[in-house]
Amino acid sequence: MQREIIKIKPDFYALPVIKKVAAYVRVSSGKDAMLHSLSAQISYYSAFIQKNPQWEYVGVYVDEAKTGTKDNRQEFQRLISDCKQGKIDMIVTKSISRFARNTLTVLETVRELKNLGIDVYFEKENIHSMSEDGELMLTLLSSFAQEESLSVSENCKWRIRKRFQDGELANLRFMFGYKISKNNIEVDKNDAQIVKWIFEQYNKGIGYTRIAKLLKQMEVKTLRGGLWTSDRVKKILVNEKYLGNALLQKRFVSDHLTKKLKKNNGELPMYYAEGTHTPIIEKTVFDKSSEIMKISRQRVKSSREPNIVYPFTSKIKCLNCGKNYKRKKYNGVAFWNCTTYLEEGKDYCFSKRIPEEILMSKASQVLDINTFDEDIFKKRIKQIIIPNYGLLTFVFNDGKEVTLSWQNKSRSESWTAAKRQAAREKTLERMRNKCQEQNQ
Repeated sequence: MQREIIKIKPDFYALPVIKKVAAYVRVSSGKDAMLHSLSAQISYYSAFIQKNPQWEYVGVYVDEAKTGTKDNRQEFQRLISDCKQGKIDMIVTKSISRFARNTLTVLETVRELKNLGIDVYFEKENIHSMSEDGELMLTLLSSFAQEESLSVSENCKWRIRKRFQDGELANLRFMFGYKISKNNIEVDKNDAQIVKWIFEQYNKGIGYTRIAKLLKQMEVKTLRGGLWTSDRVKKILVNEKYLGNALLQKRFVSDHLTKKLKKNNGELPMYYAEGTHTPIIEKTVFDKSSEIMKISRQRVKSSREPNIVYPFTSKIKCLNCGKNYKRKKYNGVAFWNCTTYLEEGKDYCFSKRIPEEILMSKASQVLDINTFDEDIFKKRIKQIIIPNYGLLTFVFNDGKEVTLSWQNKSRSESWTAAKRQAAREKTLERMRNKCQEQNQ
């Protein structure tokens, strides 16, 4: 009997797989022209994705005025995070150089996405990362992109250094006391009065920390709305630009990929240009501040202890502000206190000082040794945390934590017979001097 085969047509068809597609866009400058280009790219890729019936539009991830390094781009990081969460199947971007300028970053990211089954389409190079030849081509082309980035960076550096040699202000964008635009720098009358006041106060003998505190009390804001610190005050007092002059190339970009500025310690020439802009401070006032600062540095240097690393150096952390504790001596007795408290005062950190003898005693107790041993302490204790006044949390290298309480000696307990006698003599001396003044 002959076999009869009947072909049955299905009454449904498999639906095409819809890919979830996103675009990544970046411009490397915040200039108006670049931002206009950015807007055009967003519109283009939104339409480009949405007109494809096999693609589902996820969105456009945008980084403005960022470098091509991975860590500095928030939207790029969010894009990768969404890929890991399964929200995206494919990424569309303009070119390799827009995706990243670093060969290693390109390849690492593409391989990471490839392992997740996510394709990256580079429109300019017409490359799909999931294709067989994709990774080879990416290696070659991203190397070219990195070299192009280096070339552009070196050209920019050359132009800036040429302007420095000609005595021109270049790359000056922000400075308290001035309004700075593209081709102009003019005095801000209100902020300029504050600059003059700072110099005036310092020349009267008021220190950086006190000036910063007064500015906070006066509710004066810094250029970007932050709070005044002793370091900000000092930077104003040493800045030659308030004389109308400019020391050029104090800092430079050492790496074209990270774009991080490095202090110029003689690696490149510096140029001192006079009369580059309108001054705020007179030279006599500036010179007086410089002389006071020089004398103060010499006095501090002569009284400062040698640069010694103590057992508790960088070991004690304040939980109020996150800063490390610093060693100070008062009347010959060593104490440890929070750096913020020492530099900014109790308004910014209310921690209290801890006697060094207490730290040594409690460290010995937690280590179960009779007397404090620096070598044992460093070997076993990773950190001391101050969760609150009167408490010490010792963090061991193996992760174990032990919290001990401590109490400062009362004033009566700390007064030895010698101290009482010294105080008595000091009081008598003060009374004698007062009597002599009245008799004169």
